[in-house]
Amino acid sequence: MKALWNGVTIAESDDTVVVEGNHYFPEASLNRAYVTFSNHRTSCPWKGQAHYLSLLVNGEMNPDAVWFYPDPSEAAAEIKGRVAFWKGVQVVD
Repeated sequence: MKALWNGVTIAESDDTVVVEGNHYFPEASLNRAYVTFSNHRTSCPWKGQAHYLSLLVNGEMNPDAVWFYPDPSEAAAEIKGRVAFWKGVQVVD
């Protein structure tokens, strides 16, 4: 699987976990050259608190386009150490 945005590959892995229709990629597969800080947080009733990262590609910012659960609930343990995408990031096979 590949995560693509603004003409570049943000992450690529053959080891993704699908939860609620979202592919969670191993954190190590994330191309850090395109990732920047975000202080955005949200809460999921069953997964826990999500933290976000923004993307910066070819001078364009996509705020909060990457999310992860640094300390997921026991029910969501399979996504620990993984990241997922939204806000126009395409996940393709």
